Amino acid sequence: MQKQSPAIIIVLLAALFLAILLVSFCMGRYEISIRKIINIFLSTMLPIEKDWPDTLETIIFKVRMPRIFGAALVGAALATAGAAYQGMFKNPLVSPDILGASSGAGLGAALAIFFSFGVLGIQLMSFALGLVAVLLAYAISLKVPRDRALALVLTGILIGTLFSSGTSLLKYLADPYDKLPTITFWLMGSLSTTSSKDVLIALFPILAGTAALFALRWRINVMSLSEDEARSLGVETGRIRFIAILGSTMMTSASVSISGLVGWIGLLIPHVARLLVGPDFRMLLPASGILGAAYLILVDAMARSVSSVEIPLGVLTSIIGAPFFLLLLSRQKGGWQ
Repeated sequence: MQKQSPAIIIVLLAALFLAILLVSFCMGRYEISIRKIINIFLSTMLPIEKDWPDTLETIIFKVRMPRIFGAALVGAALATAGAAYQGMFKNPLVSPDILGASSGAGLGAALAIFFSFGVLGIQLMSFALGLVAVLLAYAISLKVPRDRALALVLTGILIGTLFSSGTSLLKYLADPYDKLPTITFWLMGSLSTTSSKDVLIALFPILAGTAALFALRWRINVMSLSEDEARSLGVETGRIRFIAILGSTMMTSASVSISGLVGWIGLLIPHVARLLVGPDFRMLLPASGILGAAYLILVDAMARSVSSVEIPLGVLTSIIGAPFFLLLLSRQKGGWQ
């Protein structure tokens, strides 16, 4: 059987994403049929006679739409950033939080909750501390004269551990009846309170980071070679690595600022995308983004449907991701590229 071209696979993935997007509007504690979903959307453009209560439109446009679009945005951003990180460091076990972005964002949110900031303050603190953590790790790694990539990973792990310790300290000091449950629930990951404003706030840094990665996509392909080979082809490895890391960190921090800590997407989804379209980043980045968006929409729909109490996203992604990743590793043949 002839293998399909990567472009056709991406088209099929986009069709799958649209199907999952439509079905996700039907799922929840208040089930709505697909026919009514389609009719309600068409009624915004065509003169269709209404045979549904206004409550359904409120549920779809005010409750589910911001949450579903937020899940798509976060899933696409984390998966795309994960693919870029894995390519930059030539390591399939690298994920967007390897340089401390998630730990920094978690500390920023915990600080904002501890000092009783509003929702916007939590998002801004989370985004800012995520960037600070990675920039700090990058600045420290520049002091190491040899093997900058390895030094960056090690300093990222150290900075991440330091920021995680700060979060643990805040949880210990927080009011156990008010702020501690809020911090704990936020760190587990959720989109239950996501609004259209939240999605718009995260949209701009995520689009900026995505644009940077797509502009560098062929150079990231070259970065899979050794440092000397990449330089001989005219690629400034240090500058390209910094821009790619900055773009990926912006995407990760913005995602974490509205969803909390949602793990495994940036580690798992790029592997699946690589199996489908290959290692070429011109195809891998869009495939990862589409798959990540579809995956998190589906997980979020499960989170609000499978139980009377909503399950945190971070818990579900770990339950699904860990065994699936082990299955992928057991079936992997040859190198990861």
